[in-house]
Amino acid sequence: MRVAVVGSGSWGTAVAGLCAANADVVLWGRSPDLVAAVAATRENARYLPGYRLPDAVRCEADLAGACRDADVVVVAVPSHGFRAVLTAAAPAIAPDVTVVSLTKGIEEGTHARMSQIVAAVLPRNPDVAVLTGPNLVGEIAAGQPTASVVASAAPEVAARLQGLFSTPTFRVYTNTDVVGCEVAGAMKNVIALAVGAAAGFGYGENARAALITRGLAEMTRLGVALGGDPLTFAGLAGVGDLVATCSSERSRNRRVGFEFGRGRPLAEIVADTPHVAEGLRTAVAISDLAAGHGVELPITGLVRAVVEGRDVPDLLGVFMGREAKAELDGIRRA
Repeated sequence: MRVAVVGSGSWGTAVAGLCAANADVVLWGRSPDLVAAVAATRENARYLPGYRLPDAVRCEADLAGACRDADVVVVAVPSHGFRAVLTAAAPAIAPDVTVVSLTKGIEEGTHARMSQIVAAVLPRNPDVAVLTGPNLVGEIAAGQPTASVVASAAPEVAARLQGLFSTPTFRVYTNTDVVGCEVAGAMKNVIALAVGAAAGFGYGENARAALITRGLAEMTRLGVALGGDPLTFAGLAGVGDLVATCSSERSRNRRVGFEFGRGRPLAEIVADTPHVAEGLRTAVAISDLAAGHGVELPITGLVRAVVEGRDVPDLLGVFMGREAKAELDGIRRA
């Protein structure tokens, strides 16, 4: 199997390394200088320092050249650049190629999930999948045990990709609920911003548990409204990824939220953060998407208010002072 990994950030680099155990892999990066440095040193010092990329992985700065002979194209670019990069690559991607998204976000403006963008840009490529779950890159690069989910509407596609991504330390499960997996992957970043902010404000473990749990309820409500399976949110793509992202010091979204809670201006934090914190962009898109489906997302709404620079002097009071509700409203299917 020949695999093109499009995107040389930390996650793309790590996944290229994972796939190298089972396939011929090329890693594409936008910056020719970065690609040349990774090829020469076998280390992505900018995005994943300390991790040695397997020698078998070829590094490529030509997007068409990277994708032209691929059997599987794995897209690992941020949500705001996903459509443009895939559109540029499209002429080189054959109709029988499987496309896998690693991106956990929602497109601004269109509110499209990444699999929907793939369907729009590559209508002749029906085999689309997402790889998601509690995937803190530093631990994966260090060879620590990790479990993940590959989701595709076609079980045979998911099974084939399961074999591609699996290694002795990276265990992959399959799922057919692409919608639920993508909603969970996008929304957990937003909730992590809120959990990080709460920690920065000085709130304790009870507050963190409440935000994680009610954040899970928000994820599930929206996922079910969009056609996802509520059970997906009890698995690795849902609660698994949510707990990891909200609890780990390695989580960039939690870290951005924490710095905000400590009093730093959001613009300053973003300027000092080399990696993209997807939750900042996703909060707005998710809020709009939920409003269009009549789904209430109070935590996400507060994160959006902060992202948009609105004055919310008592974030905790706004959340705690809401009308009393039943815990499982909007989660159970009829």
